[in-house]
Amino acid sequence: MNRWHHILGKVAFVNCDPLYHQLPDPWEILRAPPSWLTGHVLRGDCLVAPIPTADFARHSDKLQLLPNICIGSDGEVGSVLLFGNKDPSMMRDIALPTDSATSRELCMWILREMGLDPRPVDMGPDLGKMLDRCDGALLIGDRALDEAARHPELIRMDLGQAWKELTGFPMIFAVYAARRDAPNSVLNEAHKLLLNQLDSFENSTIVRNEVIEATSKRSGFSQERIDKYFGEVINRLDDNGGAGLRHFLTEVCNVKEYQILQN
Repeated sequence: MNRWHHILGKVAFVNCDPLYHQLPDPWEILRAPPSWLTGHVLRGDCLVAPIPTADFARHSDKLQLLPNICIGSDGEVGSVLLFGNKDPSMMRDIALPTDSATSRELCMWILREMGLDPRPVDMGPDLGKMLDRCDGALLIGDRALDEAARHPELIRMDLGQAWKELTGFPMIFAVYAARRDAPNSVLNEAHKLLLNQLDSFENSTIVRNEVIEATSKRSGFSQERIDKYFGEVINRLDDNGGAGLRHFLTEVCNVKEYQILQN
């Protein structure tokens, strides 16, 4: 069996730690930014990874979704934030980071739905440099959490909350995906493992506290903030989240059909 069959991609942020805490042998973890994981899955560097939903839409002819797991929010997410010194209605341009396709697409879609049309500018995820050049700056993941703690006065929009207010749905920022030609037996084994990990996190206070402590130590965020964040982030894709996912894929990405792993 190929070695990559037991490698699971993981976002280099804290948002999917509940599914990856102390994975048993022979499973290994490949850590990378969200946009890099898409390439790793497509090349076969790993079996499964949480990739930006917009990337899945772009490559839906080559990929399949794993059901029941995701990275999303039902309202405020806390880690996908538009910063700025001005109200979004006054922003002439917005710096967009290059490390997440979904948040970029979502940000511009939300602003268009609000009747706004700022100019997007691709930049590295450095808030100071972004705001030196542009009126607004989008940050995601740990960087967004860090800058929100340091500059709460600059937060202008939480994209999870804005999506919820516009559509009524949860926002699914990332989906777990694999290549369509991945071996079904190993793929189902990986899916079962990740679901069991999530079940343990949701149903065991001991496991939840272990994950919070480990994530806090690794990330540098307080245990209180990690605990709050794990209440904001959705890792289980239920029917309501599935409806939000379909809405994003069809309305924002114009993808009507896609493949889902069958057990």
